[in-house]
Amino acid sequence: MDLVHTLPRISRQSAVPMQTNALTRIDIALFNGFALPTVAAIIEIFQKANSLVAAQRSGSARYDVSLLSAAGGRIASSSSVFVWTDDVQSHRGTNQTHLLFIAGGAGVQQACRDERLSNWLRRRHPFSEIVHPIAEGLLLLQAAGLPSRYCPLLYGGNEAHGLYPAKSLTEAPGAVSTALRIVEEDLGADLAQQVAESIAPQSNAPFTSSVTLGAAPQISEKILASARWLEANVDRAISIDDAAQVAAMSERNFLRRFKSEIGMTPSDYLLRARLNMSCRMLIESRLPVDKIARRCGISSGGQLSKLFRKYLATTPTDYRMRNEVAL
Repeated sequence: MDLVHTLPRISRQSAVPMQTNALTRIDIALFNGFALPTVAAIIEIFQKANSLVAAQRSGSARYDVSLLSAAGGRIASSSSVFVWTDDVQSHRGTNQTHLLFIAGGAGVQQACRDERLSNWLRRRHPFSEIVHPIAEGLLLLQAAGLPSRYCPLLYGGNEAHGLYPAKSLTEAPGAVSTALRIVEEDLGADLAQQVAESIAPQSNAPFTSSVTLGAAPQISEKILASARWLEANVDRAISIDDAAQVAAMSERNFLRRFKSEIGMTPSDYLLRARLNMSCRMLIESRLPVDKIARRCGISSGGQLSKLFRKYLATTPTDYRMRNEVAL
């Protein structure tokens, strides 16, 4: 898709001068069944930036994050983690800068049929400096008849600098890269680097499948996006062709590039991401092993036990008990 017409004609810097006391509103549109990982990363980026500004510069909050859904209240992510949202009908815009992110996830098809959300997107779109869909969130924008509006700082010219290489006008940037680039522009490269390092996956995960935000430079943006998409969709039955489409590559080229750049096949990467998620859920929840298996895209508790014995030399139950003691 050609993105030339979806970019603002002016940069963020010229539209909104850099001021540490200027508040930017971050609106995140959610729906039941949304994919949590990328949304959680975006929230953490802006909240961490607020914390660092308060601690290091004695400043007030730079970002105000709002989670919004068609009816408001408690909604469930695809991994059954619940979040509280405001009703889009009661959410009013302000004269301050607004940035809009739209979640992706398995529930997007139903969300596309909800006129409350579509109508709100149509009202909010003209007043949002950036309108960034996440994965399947693009379908929600399309259903409302609206274009994306990506961050101009990540495209071409001298404005694309720092940690993020310039992208072509036909390539959509990642939502996490966009959030970090905004923080870098508003608050400086040093603070943005601290934020990036603070939200990188922790090293205590039993499998090292996750691609950190400080990934090696030989990993291309398309492969990085597909790897993050695999992590965000561990709970779904997905095919390699699905991941290849995210990277806008043929399946054959995608398999070759992914193995070369990541160091393992997409199938192995997905399996390790599923096992990492199951490990976290075993520690952080009291759900039965069978339910955890299904929510991590694994067919049954028995299959999860086989995988644990193969890769961790233990069982899910023993893993849970051992880590509860450690905590």
